[in-house]
Amino acid sequence: MFGDIEGAGFEVLDERFERRFVGHAAVERLWTGGRWLEGPAWFAAGRYLVFSDIPNDRIMRYDDTNGVVSIFRAPSNNANGNTVDTQGRLVTCEHRARRVTRTEHDGSITVIADRFEGKRLNSPNDVVVRSDGTIWFSDPSYGIATDYEGDRAEQEIEGCHVYRTDPTTGEVVCVVSIMAKPNGLAFSADETMLYVGDTGVTHEKDGPRHIRKFAVEGSSLRELGVFATCTAGLFDGFRVDTAGRVWAGAGDGVHCFDPDGTLIGKIRIPETVANLTFGGPKRNRLFITARQSLYAVFVVANAAAQS
Repeated sequence: MFGDIEGAGFEVLDERFERRFVGHAAVERLWTGGRWLEGPAWFAAGRYLVFSDIPNDRIMRYDDTNGVVSIFRAPSNNANGNTVDTQGRLVTCEHRARRVTRTEHDGSITVIADRFEGKRLNSPNDVVVRSDGTIWFSDPSYGIATDYEGDRAEQEIEGCHVYRTDPTTGEVVCVVSIMAKPNGLAFSADETMLYVGDTGVTHEKDGPRHIRKFAVEGSSLRELGVFATCTAGLFDGFRVDTAGRVWAGAGDGVHCFDPDGTLIGKIRIPETVANLTFGGPKRNRLFITARQSLYAVFVVANAAAQS
């Protein structure tokens, strides 16, 4: 184990992971003071990161040039997942409003999706944007299950699914309907694969706690089975690097998987990890949102796509 913060550092499970970090690189705690942090998204042009503090109903902003953390938006409709679209605009999943929105360059907010077949979405959770501009998001029921991360409400849609929406036409299409609680999602570098996490064990004793892999075939998906199963808590958010490795948030930190599905190492974090993204000028710094704190660490890997 390598690291300076008590309980944090690199844990090598396979020699392939030894090449993924520099020996003197340390896990840094950048900020603490949240209740449940989520949705990190990196804005390269401004060298800043935004992330959600869901129960506190705010989106935070970390300035990489001076280390200052400030409130980006409050209230935020209990925002959860965030990403950046192909034009550098913020795309956000809002639990309370049960919608996906885009923040325009002038600060105005555009609703991307809030219904499917006339029924309100559950509570959009995580979101990614493909290079063609389409927006893909998961829609479990966590934001309407209690009043802690949104407003308690009944589901209008049967089940929890993954959707694709075209921001030009507004069409919302269900692309995955076989999962209990779809959560994190990320494309491979060439966008031929989509990885989707299922955290169904939160509502079913023996429910899923894994990541599934799907082949992208045009505007639809073909299921390829389970890519990896979590051995410590749950997989929440995750990202894929340029070599196809999957970096996933879990109960004891960040789990790193080789493209063949082998768990090769962990970045231990002393709080449950919710999500992560690559950032920094070289896209080789992992920003990690844990329960109450924001962490960062440099790795020998680079982001496959947008935050």
